[in-house]
This record gives sequence, C-alpha cells and structure tokens, in this order.
Amino acid sequence: MKPYELTIVQALQQMDSGELSSVELTKSCLARIDDVEPELCAFITVDKDGALSQAEKADKQRAVGRAGRLCGVPLSIKDLLSTRGVKTTCGSKILANYIPPYDATVVENIKQEGGVILGKVAMDEFAMGSTSETCAFGVPRNPWKKGYVAGGSSGGSAVSVASYECPGSLGSDTGGSIRQPASLCGVVGMKPTYGRVSRYGLTAFASSLDQVGPLCRTVEDCALMMNIISGYDKRDSTSVKQDVPDFSTHLNSGVKGLKVGVPAEYFTDGLDSEVEAIVRSGIDTLKKEGAEIVEVSLPHTQYAVAAYYLIAPAEASSNLARYDGALYGYRDMEADSLLDMYRQTRSIGFGAEVKRRILIGTYALSSGYYDAYYKKASQVRTLILDDFQKSFESCDVLISPITPTAAWKIGENSDDPLPLYMSDILTLSANLAGLPGMSVPGGFTREGLPVGIQLQGPHFQEEIILKAGSCLERCLDLPAKKLDI
Repeated sequence: MKPYELTIVQALQQMDSGELSSVELTKSCLARIDDVEPELCAFITVDKDGALSQAEKADKQRAVGRAGRLCGVPLSIKDLLSTRGVKTTCGSKILANYIPPYDATVVENIKQEGGVILGKVAMDEFAMGSTSETCAFGVPRNPWKKGYVAGGSSGGSAVSVASYECPGSLGSDTGGSIRQPASLCGVVGMKPTYGRVSRYGLTAFASSLDQVGPLCRTVEDCALMMNIISGYDKRDSTSVKQDVPDFSTHLNSGVKGLKVGVPAEYFTDGLDSEVEAIVRSGIDTLKKEGAEIVEVSLPHTQYAVAAYYLIAPAEASSNLARYDGALYGYRDMEADSLLDMYRQTRSIGFGAEVKRRILIGTYALSSGYYDAYYKKASQVRTLILDDFQKSFESCDVLISPITPTAAWKIGENSDDPLPLYMSDILTLSANLAGLPGMSVPGGFTREGLPVGIQLQGPHFQEEIILKAGSCLERCLDLPAKKLDI
C-alpha cells in the first residue's frame, strides 16, 4: 500500500510505530496531487511549502512525545473556511485574491492536533450548487467517471478524498453539500447537528443552515475528525454548549435492538431503481444485524425544496451584501461613481447562480412579499422539524437514499437549475431541522458509479449515526473497485 492510500487511522498507526514519517506521507500525497490534478481539478490552491513545513513540525513533535490526535496527517480544506496566509476564494472571482488574516476555528483545531493542511479544494461558488459546476476556477470531476459530476457544493473535498489525494477533508453542508458529494464519490461524509461545530471562519451562505463537517474514507476516520472539530466556541453565536462524547467509543458495538426508521416519502416516484435496491440492501443488512425496522412518515418532505429555496437565498442575499468592492475582494477600477462600483463589482465578480439566488432572496424579503414567502417558508420549516421529532418517538435513526440518482454527466442540467434543485430533495430537510446526517458508501450501479446510504438522527446524537454507519460499512464489505484514474 502506498502512503497516500492509507486512511487517517492507518497513517497515524504507521507514524506512531516509526514505519512512516509525516514528511514522507505528505510528499506522497503531494506527488499524487501532481499526478491526478490535471484530470480531476479538485484543488484551487495547493500549499506545498506550507504543508511540508507543517509535516516537519509534526515529525519533531512526535519525536519528543507531543503528538496530537492528527499529528502529521495531511488534509484538504473546502475553500470557504478561512486559512491564515492561504487564499480563501469561496470558488468565486470576487474573492480570487483574498488572503485571510486568521484561521477558522475548525482549522485551528486541526492545526492544534498536528494536522497538515495541503491546500484548499474546489466548491460551488459560495457553496451555491449541487455539482460544483459553478466554481470559477474549474469543475472537479468524479474520479470514478471523469465526465460525471462530483456533487456539490463540497465536490473538491469529496474528490480529493476519493482519489487518494488526501485521507480526509473538511467541507460544509447547507442543504446536503457534504452528504451528496460523499455519496456520488463513494466516501463517508457527515453533517453534524447545527451548533455542534463552530462556524467561526466559515464564509456564510445561509447562516441558519450552514454546518462544517468531515469527509473521509472510513467511518472510523470520520468519528476521529468529529472528536477534533466539535465543541463550543464563544466566537460563534450559533455554537451550542453541549458535551462532546468520544464518537469513536461505540463504533463496533453493533445495532442489535436499534430502531431504524424508513421514511415512506423518501422512496417514491423519481427514485432510480438501482439506488433504491442499494439502499434496501442496507436496510436488510441492519435488520440481519439485529436492528428493528419501522415504517415512519415525514409528510412535509414534499415542501422542503420550496421552503429551502426561499430561506437559503434570503439569507444569502443578506450575507453577500458585504461583497461590494469597498473593503476586500475584487473591485471594478473603471467605475465612475460609488454606485457604479457596487454594480459593476458585483456584476463581474459573481457568477450566474449566485446572482440568481441573490435576486430570489431579495425578492422574498422585500416589503409586501416577506409574509407571503419568507415567513411562510419558515412556518413550513417548523412543520418539517415536527415531522422528524414525531418520527424519532418510534425510532432511533432514519435510513434513506441521499440523491434520487447516481452521478450524472457534467453539463447535463447546466441550462436548467430546477433539476439540480430537486436533486437535493432528500437532504434539505436535515438542514432545515438542524439534524445530523451522514452518507455511508452503499454500493455501485451497473455503470460503476457509487451510491451512498443516508443516516439521520435526533439532535446531538451523532454517535448513534456513526454506530449504524460503522455496522453498514463493516457488514456490506464492499469489494475494492479500481478508480478511473
């Protein structure tokens, strides 16, 4: 096994035993990046010198017995998390040359535990999209089939992990943006409970929906990453003072007696037959392992897309008002007046999808329309939360598909945003309700494209999801398949 093929836990074991150094592992990952990036476009920025410097420091720390929980492990970071001294573009021309003076809290946590930051990975512009095709710096490609989408908005994170450019990554999930690309690229991805992980240093898309989470190749790695990034942060007003358990403790305790809910609304018309068969196989696996399968209903799921695409754009229109050329980022230097500077900076700096959502959101918040649109969507959001709370009265965790289909061809829906919006129908509700959710690899279609299985649980019950996910991973024991690169 080549060093870049190791999981996080395997890499730590080899570095602890002296078989491998962080510098050797980091060089292996950087060489892999050089080999595959021309075809995959997962990275926007590779910080080679910074990564090697961090790796040397990690080796010194280990040598004197001061190794942190991630000491020497190379990781990628979604390009909307602030990294001090390294460009943070949010996949947008308007921030093409922005270099933050500070680290996001989650990046601080990783560095404190000795993690090595390889660079920043591609994403939909300001996280607005489902395929990463709106990225201003190149579209990441699915490593299983390069003409197909990687998912979004954390597409670069998923590709970098799936293609062995790094063993783990941090992404963000506003409407499924960790779980969906994890599913389409065949890796593990977790969206924590809203408030579990600090949002300080996360460039906001929709502040009441965004949450940072890990993408890894195994559930065990995901649990380790969750241990490191979780916790209260006084700098984040949305952070919750909640005890953080050791998410690795019960991974192998099995699911006997666990009540697993199957929401009827997630298995309806439009769900691809191969996707459904893979998810049903996962359900059968949990049942064989002793879980109790119960049918549940989430009747307001049908309104999730409409509610989300009013709430998220409304919050985005407010959050993105700061990008006007006055303080930082791109500024149109040919403008003759302040108003022209605002207009031209935003017209040139923002892409089409970001402009579309700003317009939708501004309209939804405007005088005379607020009650009819944003307020009504917020009321529907409450109904969706109520559905989940009622379902968890009869089950411990929910199991379902993540997307109605496997990955599709790049450009297939670029002229019509509606199919892309509808592709998020099975993931949006968890964000509207603030619940934790996770994607675990479930199998492959006949074309060789990965399909993930979604697990969702009650607030702050990530350990139950991880336990169920670990059981699926262990029992499904998917055969190793060769990447298309």
